[in-house]
Amino acid sequence: MSSKFDSYQKRRLRSSYFSVVVSIALVLFMVGVLGLILLKSTRVANTVKEKVAMTLFLKDEVTNEKIFKFKETLKKESYAKKVLYISKENAAKQYSKEIGEDFLKFLGENPLKNGIDIYLKADFVTPEKMHELETKFLKNAFVADVSYDKPLINLLTKNIKRISFWILVVSGFFALIAIVLINSSIRLSIYSKRFNIKTMQMVGANKSFIRKPFIWQGVKLGIIGTFVALIGLSIVVFYIDKYIPSLEILKDYSALAFLGLGVLLSSFIVTWVSTFFATQRFLNLQTDQLYY
Repeated sequence: MSSKFDSYQKRRLRSSYFSVVVSIALVLFMVGVLGLILLKSTRVANTVKEKVAMTLFLKDEVTNEKIFKFKETLKKESYAKKVLYISKENAAKQYSKEIGEDFLKFLGENPLKNGIDIYLKADFVTPEKMHELETKFLKNAFVADVSYDKPLINLLTKNIKRISFWILVVSGFFALIAIVLINSSIRLSIYSKRFNIKTMQMVGANKSFIRKPFIWQGVKLGIIGTFVALIGLSIVVFYIDKYIPSLEILKDYSALAFLGLGVLLSSFIVTWVSTFFATQRFLNLQTDQLYY
């Protein structure tokens, strides 16, 4: 009879552990997907920002030698992602191709100016910082005028802030759900052992001694669940990279490492804290309260 009961208890224990691992894996997978969206949305936003160019129109009297030195100086600036020089001859050719006719034949001369396109780093593509750069360039002796699409910058900045805010809100909401679900799964697992906890306490074991194996067991289950979640995330990353290669997810090693470490660390912290408080709750209960 005793062996049958022990076998039944072991099956219940395995079933409890399995349900905890599955719950943790599913929740962490969901959190990982949200983290991936958050990381890649930032990268996509930065990629869009870095396609914005600020054009410096140079004065006619500036020589090619001075233009070359000015261009090299701009390349070394912290705000410059890429710097391109466009001569007024090349600009005329491009404009003629766009409008479908050679406008120089009508004018007799080239009214365009030599220009330098500065593609800014993402952090500098904001209305405030671009206005500061515009003011700075207009004071330069080589620069006749500065041009960039101000309405586009304002709209881009506003939309990116709005999207980032809602992504953070949704991520925070699901992270809270994840914590609650993992905590509930671990508490249910420990609930089934509440009599064992009270028995150990009654024979003289102190609280830290009783908590230690439960916390270690909870952390181990969390780590197993994490690896299951990371396998699922790897499959998602592989398929996203296959069908949307422009995101270059598999090449972004730092983001993937940060995501994996974040999921693992989250699992460790949540399972440790949840197990600690779950065992503490049953340690503080009176014997007759264990039945409710």
